[in-house]
Amino acid sequence: MSNSYDVAIIGGGHNGLTAAAYLAKAGKKVVVLEARELLGGCAVTEEIWPGYRVSTASYLVSLMQQKVVDDLRLPKFGYLVDAKDPAFFSPFPDGRHLFMWQDRKKTLEEIAKFSKRDAERYPLYEEYIERLARVIEQLLLVTPPDFPPKGLGGKLEFVKLGAKLRGLSDQDTLGLVRIFTQSAAELLDEWFESEEVKVTLATDGVIGANGGPRSPGTAYILLHHCMGGVNGHRGLWGFVRGGMGAVSEAIAASARSHGAEIRVSAPVKQILVKGGKARGVTLESGEEIKAKAVATGVDPKRTFLQLMDPADLSEDFLAEVRRFRCEGTSCKINLALNGLPEFTAYPGAPGPHHRATMHICPSVDYIERAWDDAKYGRPSEKPLIEMTVPTMYDPALAPAGKHIMGLFLQYAPYTLKGTTWEVERDRFADRVIGLIEEYAPNIRSLIEHRQVLTPLDLEQQFGITGGNIFHGEMGVDQMFFFRPFAGWARYRTPVKHLYICGSGAHPGGGVMGAPGHNAAREMLKDL
Repeated sequence: MSNSYDVAIIGGGHNGLTAAAYLAKAGKKVVVLEARELLGGCAVTEEIWPGYRVSTASYLVSLMQQKVVDDLRLPKFGYLVDAKDPAFFSPFPDGRHLFMWQDRKKTLEEIAKFSKRDAERYPLYEEYIERLARVIEQLLLVTPPDFPPKGLGGKLEFVKLGAKLRGLSDQDTLGLVRIFTQSAAELLDEWFESEEVKVTLATDGVIGANGGPRSPGTAYILLHHCMGGVNGHRGLWGFVRGGMGAVSEAIAASARSHGAEIRVSAPVKQILVKGGKARGVTLESGEEIKAKAVATGVDPKRTFLQLMDPADLSEDFLAEVRRFRCEGTSCKINLALNGLPEFTAYPGAPGPHHRATMHICPSVDYIERAWDDAKYGRPSEKPLIEMTVPTMYDPALAPAGKHIMGLFLQYAPYTLKGTTWEVERDRFADRVIGLIEEYAPNIRSLIEHRQVLTPLDLEQQFGITGGNIFHGEMGVDQMFFFRPFAGWARYRTPVKHLYICGSGAHPGGGVMGAPGHNAAREMLKDL
């Protein structure tokens, strides 16, 4: 085992692994250093109970860039995705329900149960969102220009950026500008009248966000979740065969095929800087690893405030790091079930609803009230609940006849007022099960095991500051050429040969591989 490399990468999350694969493919000698005993960061599969292989943190894929999939030949290394169908199932307190399917005709028939006008409008809405998404998607694999622009070259970068907007109508250009500041509720109110339709769509606007459906900027989060696709079909989300760890393992296998060295149980203690340049890292074991360059896949606060000597950074830059917002409000609960929940709004098990993302959130006001609790430091009394059953697509994840159910919850603020997560963790989880019970009365009797991951747990288990699943809020002032900080959005840092390759860099969170891809491209220009 060597201790001298072209590049040392801190963190074996999917972005760090992606950067490693591209660098190794280009002939660089690369080592990936992962603190945990398994690879993947938040994209992992763990056997947390005997026979149950659980996607403990991230649980669905759609944003994974097709270029990355193709370049790294991920299907060859076991990457296989089953697209969700139906996409959504929303039961309502009055006993009605709404499905959204891959088949547009079936979806329109569902929407028409609530509003014929909305059924007529929905195809236009989908086309509108797709046009905007296509423009944003063009930016996912680009390096943001400096802001403010530096010299003639910087101004030319903005000219090139403007060229990507050609072809948009004036109305769509206005819509693109507005969507960065609009709330999800404002966007949906412009299109639909049915509360049931609006709330089903609004959930994508608040997943992982520090804001409610009426908070400015959540319209972009909604758009962000509408990008991507599965197996060449746009707009779909899916389950990875073998769980989310199979994404990371496929990327790692691709990296290894090009000679990358990947080490687990190798936590980094400090980034070594000499003469203003990154020269390697020191592990907590005391081992020193030399490298011509270092790339960090961990979040910006952990990188600059914990892994570096403050003397190597300016006070102004450190102030920017401290201002970076990265407290999370999401909770993940994983359940081992001895059967499937029976919904009063759609009896029968198994049924098509068990193959969908199932929502417990009857109205936009319901989600907004959940956020009202969180913004004052309280776990939501009645949180938004998203439920998925990956074993409906991949039974091998659990013992025969058993199931895994993942619950993703908004809102569970990292910082609580007047209490702690030690006090609230089980109390909150019990309340969540009680809410599901109102729609699926047998749920409590099915539960054999339960794992609760609050933002504090996500921070401690996965090393993400504040438990923020995106490595930092995705507000307009922390996106694109402001991510992570204005003037430092091009994957480089004030320390020469130190790069950011994780979700704290453009284009942000989600299992997409784009930050790792982009950072590797910039590194190859310099090395």
